[in-house]
Amino acid sequence: MERSFMGFRNYLSSFCFGFAWSLLIVHTHQLQSSQSQVLLQLRKQLEYPPQLEIWNVHGVDFCSLPPSPTVNLTCENNFVTELKLAGEKVLKGGYFEGFAVPNKSLSQNFSMDSFVSTLARLTSLKVLHLVSLGMWGPLPDKIHRLSSLEHLDFSSNFLYGSVPPRISAMVMLQTLVLDDNFFNGTVPNWFDALKNLTVLSLRNNRLRGEFPSSVKSVNTLSEVILSGNEIDGKLPDLSGLRNLHVLNLSGNKLSSGLPALPKGLVMAFLNNNSFSGQVPKEYSQLNDLQYLDVSFNSLRGVPPSALFSLPNISYLSFASNMMSGSLPHDVDCSSKLGFVDLSNNRLRGSLPTCLNSKSGDLIVHSGGNCLSVDSQHQHAESYCLEIREAKQSGSGGKNVGVMVGVIGGGVAALVLLASVFLILFTRYCCQGMSEQHLLHKQGLDNSDARFSSEILTSARYISEAAKINAQSLPPCRSFSFEELKVASNNFDEASLLGEGSYGKLYRGRLDNGMQVTIRCLPSRKYSIRNLRLRLDLLAKLRHPHLACLLGHCIDGGVRDDPRIDKVFLIYEYVPNGNFQARLSGNNPAKVLSWSKRLAVLIGVARAVHFLHTGIIPGFFNNRLKTNNILLNEHGMAKLSDYGLSVISGEIDQDVGEGESPRSRQRRIFEDDAYSFGFIIMESFVGPSIARRREAFLLNEMASLNSQDGWQHIVDPFILTTSSRESLSIVISIAKKCMSFDGSRPSFEDILWNLEYAAQVQATADAEQK
Repeated sequence: MERSFMGFRNYLSSFCFGFAWSLLIVHTHQLQSSQSQVLLQLRKQLEYPPQLEIWNVHGVDFCSLPPSPTVNLTCENNFVTELKLAGEKVLKGGYFEGFAVPNKSLSQNFSMDSFVSTLARLTSLKVLHLVSLGMWGPLPDKIHRLSSLEHLDFSSNFLYGSVPPRISAMVMLQTLVLDDNFFNGTVPNWFDALKNLTVLSLRNNRLRGEFPSSVKSVNTLSEVILSGNEIDGKLPDLSGLRNLHVLNLSGNKLSSGLPALPKGLVMAFLNNNSFSGQVPKEYSQLNDLQYLDVSFNSLRGVPPSALFSLPNISYLSFASNMMSGSLPHDVDCSSKLGFVDLSNNRLRGSLPTCLNSKSGDLIVHSGGNCLSVDSQHQHAESYCLEIREAKQSGSGGKNVGVMVGVIGGGVAALVLLASVFLILFTRYCCQGMSEQHLLHKQGLDNSDARFSSEILTSARYISEAAKINAQSLPPCRSFSFEELKVASNNFDEASLLGEGSYGKLYRGRLDNGMQVTIRCLPSRKYSIRNLRLRLDLLAKLRHPHLACLLGHCIDGGVRDDPRIDKVFLIYEYVPNGNFQARLSGNNPAKVLSWSKRLAVLIGVARAVHFLHTGIIPGFFNNRLKTNNILLNEHGMAKLSDYGLSVISGEIDQDVGEGESPRSRQRRIFEDDAYSFGFIIMESFVGPSIARRREAFLLNEMASLNSQDGWQHIVDPFILTTSSRESLSIVISIAKKCMSFDGSRPSFEDILWNLEYAAQVQATADAEQK
């Protein structure tokens, strides 16, 4: 019996070993030669990207290559079933004309049609992700030949034209992602043919037309992301999409009332559109909702109080609408609620108790209303007086007539006031307009009366801002393209100062001998009228510590083409480099002393304070970095690049769907105070902090809690030349700026602390002498 059992065990071991070996042979077997040839051909067509260098090894087994963040290939039965490639060819903030872009896209020799023909030979492909590879051209209809495809991602390339209608034949598709391209046709309306689709993402393209009604028939959808396009019209009832968790339609031209939403929705981004009416009370039944953003629309009324107590809600933004009335006092706030933005409406009264708490767990923005809290950032009560609409009934006919007469008289008076004001307005180049209102594209295009009303309401702030301008700069004007060509020597490379996400920067000299800086800022998506309005408003921001806009040039290209080809911004020239370059270096004579660094910080803080308070509610979310702080011949600081996001339209339309709550909260905190905190840190730690921001916060920030810790963090040059008390004041305010407990200081507080630190340093310097 024992011998029989031993024999069976040996047989079983042999069988298991043989079976395992056969599995190993199957798994590591080479691809069919035709499949290998296709991969090598794709590598050639992609112009030999460095991440595919390993494919060049003779006899390489493609299927056994380890996956990496940039290359992942999976095989089944000797066929490629999954291909994921990620490159670094991105045109962020740039302009694309439909041709190859040197050093950004693939070359002029690339053919998207030929490339897709090659891809179609991978007949078993189920997953295809080709991201940031520089592919350019129209996406051909033959993409449908990949009939087994389940997941398609071509994001961050240079694809344009219409989304191929034959994609509707790819019935196995579960994921369709074409984000960050240049598709400019009508948004497709054949999605109901894709019965298995769970993710639809066409974010940041140029798609136009009405919202595709076919979407509401695809019950499998869990994510619909169409933000950053030019989609208009009315939204259909979406409540039937029972599996939908993420809806992002921000940054379009959608109008009418807010749509009905499915009860299982988790995140809704409907901001930066032209929605009107009130927030539907039915939204208070969305118990799974965590994130709701309806800011920058034309919504009225008061937010439903039950929204604040939804069991899972963590983020609510109603900012920059036309909401009016008073919030009830007895609102209950969810324990998970971490951020509420009610700013820039016409709300009156006081905040509900749960929103008025000083607890650091809940951040509440309420400026730009007529509330009884934080009066420094509120309008007068008269600003928010509500004109109630008369009810259109038989008994109310007289009231309607009276109301029409009153409104008509008021409009006539406003027109008269506007005429007087505009005469005065054109004499001054000094007024700042809120970046938030500027970005409301539909409000600027279609609501001239509202715009005039806001101008008149803010007139006293504009006139006060004029007093700040002590500069003798010429008034802003429009330049011709020929003037700029002459000024920059035909945009000669010798005149090039640099290139960044907002285009190339040239130095020029006008006919009158004045030196200027010319920024070539490629633009799209805006009508000429809208763009000129934004440029004019930006040009009126004048302050001694701002590098001011002197004018602009809009090059429209083809006469009958309404599309704007290029925009040039002309600034005053600031000749002495940037702040970052003067914080360290091989030449000690050029490195700024602690006193001079404080003077620069004070100048920039004054500029930002002006941007925040020169006109209510102010310019926020400016590009605050040390290399955007310029120094003139007298060492005076001038902030540059403020407001460029207004012109380019790149105010972070991506609100981070699918990201973790921690990363979302970190992004919310990255406002001007937070960014300025890093500038202060860089002033006493050195430029290296700019390259390790997050690492510094995690690993080294705590060292600033003691003077012993300073020795390891602070620049030795600062340690030996600064007063300990002065440095301590600056470190303290920097830490407050970067606080994550919701208690960041205003720029008025920041400015006071910096000026006090400068006085302390001046006293210490005098005593040493």
